[in-house]
Amino acid sequence: LALVTQIKANTEVSMAKFLGDVWVLLLVCFFPCGLPQTTYPFQNTSLSWQERVDDLVGRLTMEEIILQMSRGGARDNGPGPAIPRLGIPPHQWNTECLRGEGNAGPATSFPQALGLAATFSTEVIHAVAEATSIEVRAKYNNYTQHQQYGDHTGISCFSPVINIMRHPLWGRNQETYGEDPYLSGRLAQSFVSGLQGDHPRYIRANAGCKHFDVHGGPENIPVSRFSFDAKVSVRDWHMTFLPQFQKCVEAGTYSIMCSYNSIRGVPSCANKELLTDILRDTWGFHGYVVSDADAVENIMKQHHYTKSFEETAAAAVNAGTNLDLALTKWINAYNHIDKAVADGMISNQTLIQRVKPLFYTRMRLGEFDPPQMNPYSKLNPTEVVQSAKHRELAVEVALKTFVLLKNNDSVLPLSGTVSTLAVVGPFADNLDALYGDYAPIPQPEYSSTPLQGLSGLAGKTQHGAGCKGSDPACDYYEQEEIKMAIEGADMVVVCLGTGAGIEAESHDRADLSLPGKQLQLLKDAVSFASSKPVVLLLFNAGPVDISWAKENDAVQVIVECFFPAQATGEALRRMFLNEKNASPAGRLPFTWPASMDQVPPMVDYTMDGRTYRYSTSDPLYPFGFGLSYTQFMYDYLYDHVQPTTIKPCDNVTAVVRVTNIGNITGDEVVQFYLAWGNSSLPAPIRQLINFTRVNLTPNQEMFVSVTITAKEMAVYTDQWVVSPGGMTIFAGGQQPLQNTAIVSNVAYGTFSITGDVTTLKSCGQIGP
Repeated sequence: LALVTQIKANTEVSMAKFLGDVWVLLLVCFFPCGLPQTTYPFQNTSLSWQERVDDLVGRLTMEEIILQMSRGGARDNGPGPAIPRLGIPPHQWNTECLRGEGNAGPATSFPQALGLAATFSTEVIHAVAEATSIEVRAKYNNYTQHQQYGDHTGISCFSPVINIMRHPLWGRNQETYGEDPYLSGRLAQSFVSGLQGDHPRYIRANAGCKHFDVHGGPENIPVSRFSFDAKVSVRDWHMTFLPQFQKCVEAGTYSIMCSYNSIRGVPSCANKELLTDILRDTWGFHGYVVSDADAVENIMKQHHYTKSFEETAAAAVNAGTNLDLALTKWINAYNHIDKAVADGMISNQTLIQRVKPLFYTRMRLGEFDPPQMNPYSKLNPTEVVQSAKHRELAVEVALKTFVLLKNNDSVLPLSGTVSTLAVVGPFADNLDALYGDYAPIPQPEYSSTPLQGLSGLAGKTQHGAGCKGSDPACDYYEQEEIKMAIEGADMVVVCLGTGAGIEAESHDRADLSLPGKQLQLLKDAVSFASSKPVVLLLFNAGPVDISWAKENDAVQVIVECFFPAQATGEALRRMFLNEKNASPAGRLPFTWPASMDQVPPMVDYTMDGRTYRYSTSDPLYPFGFGLSYTQFMYDYLYDHVQPTTIKPCDNVTAVVRVTNIGNITGDEVVQFYLAWGNSSLPAPIRQLINFTRVNLTPNQEMFVSVTITAKEMAVYTDQWVVSPGGMTIFAGGQQPLQNTAIVSNVAYGTFSITGDVTTLKSCGQIGP
């Protein structure tokens, strides 16, 4: 993301000058009456971005600069105010684009982020982000045409969420891409590129990666997120909590959101080491940092790191926070910037440098250019929002998120019509519960529940929620309703889970148990089914205790569905039938613990004993696990790791062959893991270093090649280094060496690193 971007082609310059002249004549049509029609150099499209930004910011008074930096919030603290004398309209910074625009009227709702991560597909993430931003931009065009700038009407997005899923009970696990920094980083890159688009001059909507950093619970159990201090080791910080944000920066994100918590005693939004030394000086970030809601104010109010709002504003501005997402303009630390400047706590130059990225972003969004130059200005909400193309994409994506955990006797896919089907449980016909948190507003006309989708598979369908009012909390269980619904059924589908009322922002879970009486509902369903097939569909984010279902042969199928949103029913129908090669191939993007005995406390930020990278426990299901309707075989790798001996900065190439040895066409997620052998330095047990999702017909084979660079081999001490020793690379549809494993094998190969411990910097790289 370069602050200076030159227009290279002479023809483009000429066209820009021409359209710039037209833009001058049309200003009166696009700005409210009363705004001046004078033109300024910042409106001149033939100038460089830097020249235009410098001109615009140079015309602002200190009061105007402070208002632009302080009005980044929701409610009455937004939007960023207009500057009428310069013809600058308002700008709304507060928009959510996680998987369809949230809280802003109609929008196509794609599956929740954790489900998207289960696809292990950069293409899926890119497609969802692209569709989301097309709808966001189209709605923005309509809003601005009608001079509406309220919450969630803009094109500056607070997405994606790339915090690490380090604890199963954290309320916001559903918004993340799981527990692995490499997976999260790759998916974040795809999201940023998909959201922002590939136009050489304009971005469709700007991404904002959050929450920076070391933010992964608690929300409220056992303490509040607003005052929590994450005491993380430097090694864990660099190896687990920073890498995915670096990938976001490398992808060109225009924004980063600093988090509520402190890191080693310093609030994130006042943390110069984080926001300047690492983010800007080391990674080269040139965008803007926005605080989480009231996170700047909490520097004083919750962390007690400062004693006044003047001191708070100085700490945040000097550390690198450009925009204050305060929830009200009346209690807003950045309102006190003027006093901090007057008292010498913030320099004029620092203030100018902080406001520039805000206007640079708005320029790249096309705000100060003629609409004719920007192809995104032509997007119309009536043509793209909930379009047939986007609705079908929602179904296809939901299908790819499903993780098949159990399929005894190959109950699925169905071989014919079920005579009488029972669909029971609180998620069977509860549309709202299928969406999860930060979702678009449900639209029943474009949505389907499990009951609605699966009813077409049977001659007769019977239903019973079992939990009063279909409430996932299931405090009031109606056993007789379940008994009546299952009576005479040839197959029983039980729909259980959590929902946003049980796990969400501000709401951690207390334990792994299925909510309320849901486990009793499942046991009763098995009993009432009288040996007929029972399928368990799970709608949750953080793992729940399903050990009884896993071990009980009467529960023949278990599918982790996450929160599939509007496409739930139709996607399930296709999966049950394997319609159009809909064999499930999702993989768990987290470790599913067998019990909380395997999980360190929420407030302990060491990675020791956490996630597949550092835990030696035997989980209920491992990271990367997922069954298929077909079977795959891996080979060729052992003799195709080249070279087998390298020096620390050298690359290694590995090739594996994957073959569909089953009789059904299906997707396979090819996963590559690296394990450090006799390294003298602390290292993960193993690390995902690459993945790809492929589709193979029966007997079809494919060769998949990866290049392993020094970045993948490096570990962090007090800096990134490559250590000599033996290395093993594994390739398969799962992690190697797991007790709970899929039928397909895992191939492996080896190579050795010789020489001395070498810094990654000396290899010309700065980190993963």
